[in-house]
Amino acid sequence: MPAGRPNRGYWVHCPRKGGLTGGNIVSLRDEILSGTPAEPVRHRVNRHEEDRLTAKKSVLTALALIIAALALVAAGCGGDDGGSSAEVTALPSSSCTALEYEGEGDPDYLLASDFPLQGSSRTQTEQIVAAIRYELEQREWKAGDYNIAYQSCDDATAQAAKWDSAKCSQNGNAYAANDAVVGVIGTFNSGCAAIIIPLLNEAPNGGIAMMSPANTYPCLTVNLPGGCDASEPAKYYPTGNRNYARVAPADDYQGAFVAEFMQKQGVKSVYILNDREAYGLGVATTTRKAVEHLGMKIAGFEAWDPKASSYEALMTKIKGTDADAVFLGGLIDENGAQVIKDKVAVLGPNDGDVKLFAPDGFTTQATIDEAGAASAGMFMSVAGVPIDSFTGLAAEFIQGLQDGPLAGKAIDPYSIYGAQSAQIVLDAIAESDGSREDIIAKIFATEVTDGLLGSFAFNENGDPVNASGAVVGFTMYVATDKLETSDNFSPDPAVVTAAGA
Repeated sequence: MPAGRPNRGYWVHCPRKGGLTGGNIVSLRDEILSGTPAEPVRHRVNRHEEDRLTAKKSVLTALALIIAALALVAAGCGGDDGGSSAEVTALPSSSCTALEYEGEGDPDYLLASDFPLQGSSRTQTEQIVAAIRYELEQREWKAGDYNIAYQSCDDATAQAAKWDSAKCSQNGNAYAANDAVVGVIGTFNSGCAAIIIPLLNEAPNGGIAMMSPANTYPCLTVNLPGGCDASEPAKYYPTGNRNYARVAPADDYQGAFVAEFMQKQGVKSVYILNDREAYGLGVATTTRKAVEHLGMKIAGFEAWDPKASSYEALMTKIKGTDADAVFLGGLIDENGAQVIKDKVAVLGPNDGDVKLFAPDGFTTQATIDEAGAASAGMFMSVAGVPIDSFTGLAAEFIQGLQDGPLAGKAIDPYSIYGAQSAQIVLDAIAESDGSREDIIAKIFATEVTDGLLGSFAFNENGDPVNASGAVVGFTMYVATDKLETSDNFSPDPAVVTAAGA
């Protein structure tokens, strides 16, 4: 019992908007018979007659008192309207941190995040996790009247040094099986999202809400002609209802942005590569369409083998074309550093005759660290504006991170996307009746005005619409010994439409 609370009576936890359950009844019975008071949360059961109870009283009398107490609590708690009455239990320690909760009383629900916390993306994902924790601390671990516990879960393995499909499946099944989980913030990689979304979609009581700060693969939410297979996105929502949304703009925006920036750089012909993953092929496809829309030539379009030891033959093939730029659609984790090194070895420096471009799957300090001098001069895009361009609430949030959990570190823009995701989910929980189904409904009804990422709402697919500010802004970085801002703007809507056509 927390210090300072008088031990004067039995207390019963009424599941918020969930009514009494068999578990509550058993718990109350055991507490009265044992003489152990329950944690005070909401409704008090008067025990002023307790002193007169003696060992001489029959079991029938004790049970009658229990029944009377239950009737009193039932009257105070009200009936079941669909809210969760699940006891919060931790997700598996094989993937997740210990259950975190620093509020008063007991947690009512569990919020999880799912990111690769090993490998090249670790710097970015650890900052997202720090931002989520910071947001919970600012709210005193509450969402409205509900107390919220948190666990950070890892979808990467040491062997893969990136997200792992088996780990994503394991995590998704664990979330779906835990009755206390009402929201998942993640994932970072679209391929992992494609595994987890359908698992959460079929979770009991309406599915589990999933909000990504980073997924950009369009086919998670829509079917882009030529960029998605016929089963997408329907296969991710087996119940027919949507449970997934994202604050990051999809790769029709990123493809348009990259193509427009290429045109500014005087590029005439582009050779586009991809890493064979869903994200890599998706962003390569949208970039190809945008490039063609703007009148530039596609010199070639093919995949690199992430398991290859050398790409010199591939670069020699590109050298035989008229390409004056190469685009790497994919992740640095997919042997991207070797691709960069061999590009420079065969085609020359990135600020020379053949420029090198890459999307946000490469936009991390790890690319510079792993590729070394070969990364110099390459351009890398990312959704969002430079960290020093955020204003208002976002600037205040960034200052809070710098003064607190991320002191002494350069703040990555994805931390703001993570914080915005957390705010949306927590606000939805606060406004809901506590049921998973209603939390999802509240997320899709969200309208953000002058938030951390600007102003936007969600369409029926879970994509941001009517957006302004950072949610549709993009930044192009150039590699030196670090990522340095080269340009930032929002792509032309006409080019975005062409990229997604």
